[in-house]
Amino acid sequence: MEWYIKVLRQYAEFNGRARRREYWMFVLIHLLILFVARIIDALWGAVPPEAKYGIVSLLYLLAVLIPWLAVSVRRMHDIGKSGKWVLIGLVPLVGQIWLFILLVTGSTGNNRYGARP
Repeated sequence: MEWYIKVLRQYAEFNGRARRREYWMFVLIHLLILFVARIIDALWGAVPPEAKYGIVSLLYLLAVLIPWLAVSVRRMHDIGKSGKWVLIGLVPLVGQIWLFILLVTGSTGNNRYGARP
């Protein structure tokens, strides 16, 4: 949980680096919270029939959108790539696979984005 809180504290911090553990622990806890939010939506009947997410889930996703982008950019910095590489995930299938490969890549030593955390 401390990794999740750390990312939230660095809400819009796009500078610096984020190690693999920081990113993936954030993603894991994010998915667990989203799962609980979806259960709450289902129990409250807050999911319109044509929608994928309910009100609670959408509010949560909007709240963590910027921290998720920030930690993703910092993760790209950790492997020596520009934060713009996060946008490759917008390309269907191939871009998403490539982004996943980048996200699981080990960090480089010191680079232009700072010292190794």
